[in-house]
Amino acid sequence: MNQRTLSTTPKAMSQRLLPGVPSLASALLVLAITATVAACATTPPPTEQIAVSTAAVSHAAAAGSSVGAPAELSMARDKLRRANLAMATADYDTALRLAQQAQVDALVAEATTEAGKARKSAQEVQNASRALREEMSRKAP
Repeated sequence: MNQRTLSTTPKAMSQRLLPGVPSLASALLVLAITATVAACATTPPPTEQIAVSTAAVSHAAAAGSSVGAPAELSMARDKLRRANLAMATADYDTALRLAQQAQVDALVAEATTEAGKARKSAQEVQNASRALREEMSRKAP
């Protein structure tokens, strides 16, 4: 084997890839390109998070959040829509972030709706209790 086929040092590779460019600069360029490609490939499509967020928004809507917490539900739907658009353009970091936010917004909408229902139920119980006390006081001798 000759010397040329065995020279696989970074300096030798950079001199072969970019002749005439100083070896440190070309090595840094190769490293930067490799890091960029690796960074782009690290975030997988957040399909599972999109599905979870979609289910959370649907569940919040079914719980009556369109009446009990319309602003929160609207924000959740908007973020889920934007997450799906980001998925379509392969912007997976943005899609993941928006899907997570949509899930949280949907949970807040549902909790707000349930809290409103609980307040209404508590008020009805208090009203019924007051009416019962009044009725009992009228019949007392």
